[in-house]
Amino acid sequence: MIALEFWDYIIIFSFFTLTLGIGLYVSKSAGRSSADFFLSGRSMPWWLLGMSMVATTFSTDTPNLVTDIVRTNGVSGNWVWWAFLLTGLLTVFIYARLWRKSNVNTDLEFYELRYGGAPARFLRGFRALYLGVVFNVITMSAVTLAAIKIGGIMLGLEPWQTVVSAGLITVVFSAVGGFKGVVYTDFVLFFVAMAGAIGAAYYLVNLPEVGGLDALLVHENVKDKLDILPDMDDSGSWIPLLVIPLAVQWWSSWYPGAEPGGGGYIAQRMLSAKNEKHAIGATFFFNIMHYAVRPWPWILVALASLVVFPDLESLRQAFPVVTDDKLGHDLAYSAMLTKLPAGLLGLVLASLVAAYMSTISTQLNWGSSYIVYDFYKQRINPEASEKQLVRVGRSATVGLMAISALLALALQNALQLFEVLLVFGAGTGLIFILRWFWWRINAWSEITAMFVSGVLSLLLKLTPMGEYLFADDHGVLPAWSEYIFVVVLTTLAWLTVTLMTPPEEHRVLLDFYKRTRPGGPGWKRIVKDDRSGELGTDTEGSWSVPSGILAMLVGSVFIYSSMFSVGYWIYGRWTAAILLSLLSLAMGAVLLLLWKKIKQIIK
Repeated sequence: MIALEFWDYIIIFSFFTLTLGIGLYVSKSAGRSSADFFLSGRSMPWWLLGMSMVATTFSTDTPNLVTDIVRTNGVSGNWVWWAFLLTGLLTVFIYARLWRKSNVNTDLEFYELRYGGAPARFLRGFRALYLGVVFNVITMSAVTLAAIKIGGIMLGLEPWQTVVSAGLITVVFSAVGGFKGVVYTDFVLFFVAMAGAIGAAYYLVNLPEVGGLDALLVHENVKDKLDILPDMDDSGSWIPLLVIPLAVQWWSSWYPGAEPGGGGYIAQRMLSAKNEKHAIGATFFFNIMHYAVRPWPWILVALASLVVFPDLESLRQAFPVVTDDKLGHDLAYSAMLTKLPAGLLGLVLASLVAAYMSTISTQLNWGSSYIVYDFYKQRINPEASEKQLVRVGRSATVGLMAISALLALALQNALQLFEVLLVFGAGTGLIFILRWFWWRINAWSEITAMFVSGVLSLLLKLTPMGEYLFADDHGVLPAWSEYIFVVVLTTLAWLTVTLMTPPEEHRVLLDFYKRTRPGGPGWKRIVKDDRSGELGTDTEGSWSVPSGILAMLVGSVFIYSSMFSVGYWIYGRWTAAILLSLLSLAMGAVLLLLWKKIKQIIK
């Protein structure tokens, strides 16, 4: 436990005052209609939305997760989330404009645009609760768990004290300010969070017991953790840490904030953009900042923690107040922050509070939008007035916060939840990618994938079956093959059901195509059968997908080379750093040329 000083309190109090002030300032406009409360009237510019996306994913559990990964698997272990860059750029160059053209209020409303009849209504209503409540609550619980650990380590707070103090302010300004309040405060929260992360990394690497950057990089506990790529001589390392994320995970798994084909709170921000170009610009800005700019301050603190707190026992001895059920490697990030001086400590605490509030407020607004539009209005009160919808949205916001806080009190670590969520959505991602471009996919395809993936995941995680089939020491198959097993079975199941069930009605498919104009050979049959003549005959001449995929690949090289060049500059590996920096500049130039071509296609 540490004692806060005067300047720490001033910084934290000023931050809270500013945040609540923004929420109260926009509360009147946010409450005018449900569209204002959840989408801010579809008037947001790309830079504000992009900043909001970055701030939202800058949650309190993210540095804890990165610390856990680095301490357990080294820097290369981060490929488990670095691989989602491919998903993000696919959204940028292909799906962002489609989402904005759809003009739906939530990404779940898409179901009754793309599919028809009772299956579509069921899918929309079920996923409103499945994602808006269950998945959303789990995600918020992981973020709140991180806040509990930070509060316990740094301030000596009991878990319930952290939950009440951190959650109360967040839920108040989320319920009052709506989406506009979330986005405006995210702008402030981002700069506070970045300043805190960079300031903490600089100070902690230069602690006397760490000895500065040069000493850190040659320390016995650290030098075997530095590699950006896993050990290629160890198949038990490079297959699960690199091959599976890059070859399978990024396109096959649904994960909040990195949904194949876009979705969730990322889709919410695209839908609130001024137009298609602003939606594309926002998501591209987000991916650059999320992957190329943010990871290294967290990684440096994680590496320094291996010197100060080399194992779990050292953490236990340093913080005996932490109970065994909350003790994990992710605790090391909070433990390092206890060594910060006054002033910087206040800034870092404010940055962590900022990260918490940004993520939770987004999850609350996004989750309550599902409950309002996709469940309450669809199933309970179709004639609800705009004021009623806003009132239900605010009530749902409070309810989601309460449930997630209770669950957080029972959890142990962030990596545990991350792995469960990955497997739980395994095999569903391909549908989210293809449903825009293949007319044959129907509502039963998605229902099948959702249930098969969920049931398989529960069986493997909660019964002896998983231990029997997938264990490195005594299982039938190696542990890393569990994810592929779920993907393959889920994919075979939904493809089989797709071909065995009738397609959607022609009128439904035609209306969807008219609104979104996805193009491509997957819609040739529908366009050919159009007797109205509204669609013409050319589905490929204006198809931007080939150029989009090329831009995705070039953009991935651009961002990866930027991120890794920063790492090699830090490591002092000058040749690799210079080559990667030059590669990044070259790919950036190529990407600009591709973007000009894509803009001409989507006009």
